[in-house]
Amino acid sequence: MPNIKSAKKRVLVNKSKAMQNKAARSALKTDIKKFEAAVAEGNRSEADSAYKVAVKAVDKAVGHGLLHRNNAARKKSALTLKLNKLA
Repeated sequence: MPNIKSAKKRVLVNKSKAMQNKAARSALKTDIKKFEAAVAEGNRSEADSAYKVAVKAVDKAVGHGLLHRNNAARKKSALTLKLNKLA
C-alpha cells in the first residue's frame, strides 16, 4: 500500500478507471454477440440494426482507447463480411 497521498489517490483512480473499462469492454462484446445472434438467426432487418450498433460501439471503443484502431478495423471487416453473407 502506498504511503504518499498522491500515490494513494492514483490507486483509487486506477481502480475506478479499470471498472469503467471493464464495463465498456463487456458492453462492446454484448453488442457484437447480439449482431452475431441475429446473423445466426438469419433475420436480415434485425442484423442490419444490430450491425449499426456494433460498428458504432467498436468506433467508440477506439475513441476511448479500449481497442487499437487496426483491431477495430479487423472486427468491423469481419462483421461486414458476416452481414454480406446473409444477403
